Amino acid sequence: MMNNLTKTFTCLAVSLAIGGGPVYAQARIDVESIARYVYPGNTPDSPKSFTYLPDGESYLLLGNDGKTIERYETATGKLLETVLDVSHTRESSVKSVESFILSPDGSKILLYTSKTPVYRHSFKADWHVFEIKRNILRPLSKQFALQQAPLFSPDGRMVAFVAGNNIHIKKIDYDSEVAVTKDGEADKVINGIPDWTYEEEFATDCSMAWAPDNSTLCYLRYDEEKVPKFSFPLYEGYCTPSAQYALYPGTFSYKYPVAGQPNSVVTLHSYDVETRKTKDIQLGSTAVEYIPRIAYGGKSAERLMAVTLNRAQNRMEVFAVNPKSTVSKSVLVEESKAWLNPMAYEQIHWGDDSFVISSERSGWNHLYEYSYAGQQLRQLTSGEFDVTDYYGTDAQGNAYFQSTAQQIDGQGDRGALSRVVQKIDKSGKKTQPVTPSNGWASATFSPAMNYYVVNYSNEQTPPRHTMRNTREKDLRVLADNAEYAARYASLPRKEFFTMTSEGYTLNGYIIKPSGFDQSKKYPVIMWQYSGPGSQEVTDRWRMDWDYYAAAERGFVVICVDGRGTGGRGASFRDIVYRNLGHYETIDQLAAAQYAASLPFVDGSRIGIAGWSYGGYETLMAISDTASRFKAAVAIAPVTSWRYYDTVYAERYMLTPGENEEGYRASAPIERVGNVECSLLMMHGTADDNVHLSNTIEYVSRLQETGRVCDMLLFPNMNHSINGCDARALVYGRMVEYFARNL
Repeated sequence: MMNNLTKTFTCLAVSLAIGGGPVYAQARIDVESIARYVYPGNTPDSPKSFTYLPDGESYLLLGNDGKTIERYETATGKLLETVLDVSHTRESSVKSVESFILSPDGSKILLYTSKTPVYRHSFKADWHVFEIKRNILRPLSKQFALQQAPLFSPDGRMVAFVAGNNIHIKKIDYDSEVAVTKDGEADKVINGIPDWTYEEEFATDCSMAWAPDNSTLCYLRYDEEKVPKFSFPLYEGYCTPSAQYALYPGTFSYKYPVAGQPNSVVTLHSYDVETRKTKDIQLGSTAVEYIPRIAYGGKSAERLMAVTLNRAQNRMEVFAVNPKSTVSKSVLVEESKAWLNPMAYEQIHWGDDSFVISSERSGWNHLYEYSYAGQQLRQLTSGEFDVTDYYGTDAQGNAYFQSTAQQIDGQGDRGALSRVVQKIDKSGKKTQPVTPSNGWASATFSPAMNYYVVNYSNEQTPPRHTMRNTREKDLRVLADNAEYAARYASLPRKEFFTMTSEGYTLNGYIIKPSGFDQSKKYPVIMWQYSGPGSQEVTDRWRMDWDYYAAAERGFVVICVDGRGTGGRGASFRDIVYRNLGHYETIDQLAAAQYAASLPFVDGSRIGIAGWSYGGYETLMAISDTASRFKAAVAIAPVTSWRYYDTVYAERYMLTPGENEEGYRASAPIERVGNVECSLLMMHGTADDNVHLSNTIEYVSRLQETGRVCDMLLFPNMNHSINGCDARALVYGRMVEYFARNL
């Protein structure tokens, strides 16, 4: 692995065009100069994630060397005891621990070594069970070297896990294993863990749920046999080289349904631990295409909650299921004229006697409490702002949530720039902020809701992490990043502004060069993401390449959140429904016009760039007939929504059969004939999210029209293009490209 930041890289950028031969241009990228601005060199300090004991009064932390797990007092941070020392365990041992999970009763720990990635988020590992009082460490499984998604039973006496696409249960008291399923098979059937699409788009890595009385394990089964398979080559590469591919590339293949193709058929099942019998559960609705979540509601072993979606993802139906009788009852239906905000089904909070969902039925995202019979009990929040997270309710009945700020100095549009942590008292009548009304705040609560850590920053202040109790008393500062802040004290700062596009007020920021001179004319790099519900223009700390471009390379950097982005209600976001790229492009072109109107900007030297959806919108913007961009950089872009996965593409576009014209109009690949500016495309060859084929097919269409494109590929890198200073190389190459072409 190559981590020496003093190295410079020589990039061989190949310009691809039809006819003649390739045109080569070399550029040396000084990684050292940019590395302190981008990941991982730009990362501020933050406390480790606390694993709280059930009462919340203490928590566990993994030692820095991975050889101990220690318990600390929550209020003071005082070290209380060493819970695990890998050099003094009974029965078996490990050299070190990579991470761990505490059982619900606090008596046992699941720890792992030998982590092996499956997809971007999921992994297999060599898991062990540690019994704290007896100091006994045992392998989770004697049959399988690696296991995935282990899940403790509520009493901590069993662990369900997946190996070979089948579910197994480890009974810790007897040190025995039982197979729950036997039909799992690669590329055909997956039990207990999600397929690629569910993991990537529904943010889940486990599809199992234990009954509160430990009697039943419910799980989802994914039949992916009819899902088309996608393959891409693997090379030896330069970052963690794979020697087996030195002479002949390997292949990575997996099931990936593109828009309009078959999804996995997902079914719900229950397994009785005592009788070892499995039952199939029918939900009684023909509209069910997806089951993004299952969970038990409250303390009843006869109430499994199944959250379902239709294929268009504009109708959610929640079922209460008795896993023993398999009888199901619909308790809630939520619908939208566009798509449902994923928070509606991904972040339902199941309480003892009720559950809390979020809904945009008022035009803004707010919290609603329901009984398990389906009766609305109350609306927790209301107003012209969006709730963006719900943390739970403490012992006094105070509900805590995160939201956009309602107003800042009378400017409602600016409220979206901030996040505020607030609480509502038990009566629901008194709401108060527990963090500043501007800047960006989030909170992480203990399971008992008696302590929480606030993470607060703003554009000028790096994150400050503070431990509090729910009496709103600051107990101690966990990280203030004072030394980190000093490293960047001399840099120019973001300035926020608003502009209009077709009558809509849009939020933006600008970073001016160091030594800014109002009388000079500067080139501009416009950065954007633009995806539905996203936000780039926020009043929070974010050190990145844009400060390098402004401070050290003399660029003005501008970013504008156009229509479709988040934090400003459903109507502002949903306008892009069935027509991705249309309004976003109008707004980015308006942003370029705004930039050109500034007295210190050279309107003939404006570039645009973005990553993923931002790369997609970059290509859409430069292929509009009204484009005024001189250069562009598209990183890992989607070039047609027909190439992207069902869940994401169809959420916003429906299927190609339902919206053929929308898919055609929204595809940059259909507009290459309008591209007249210099263009650099960068992509990881092992991107399992936005496949390299997006870029390859786009380049092919460019060649068809005789147009030239520069391209830089990252061998064996995924969508994030991380590791071995690759991130610094991406942004270094991007800034260098603009320096040469603007």
